Amino acid sequence: MMIADTMLTQTLLAQGQAGSQLSATARLTNQRGAASQTDQRAAAVEFEQFFIAQMLEHMFAGVPTDGPFGGGNGESIFRSLLNTEYAKIISRAGGVGIADTVHREILRLQESETS
Repeated sequence: MMIADTMLTQTLLAQGQAGSQLSATARLTNQRGAASQTDQRAAAVEFEQFFIAQMLEHMFAGVPTDGPFGGGNGESIFRSLLNTEYAKIISRAGGVGIADTVHREILRLQESETS
């Protein structure tokens, strides 16, 4: 299980924006000293929401925007906002397990810096 968690974290870190999001969280933790458990968990959940939103964006990329609303830029913007809200709902309903892994990684990074 721990090997899978490490592999998932490394995969996420290898992805551009996802890695920068985790790095920003680690910098925030460093700037304030030891961040509270609540702050760390909130950062992990926010990261999971971002990841799910990106996944949904790619999933709906091939779906045409024509139909009753006529497509266009307005519908593509709305779709992006809708994907963000879907990601928040999915994360609140238990997510896909990324938040737990990221939270453990934040704790591990914080522990390694204190020792």
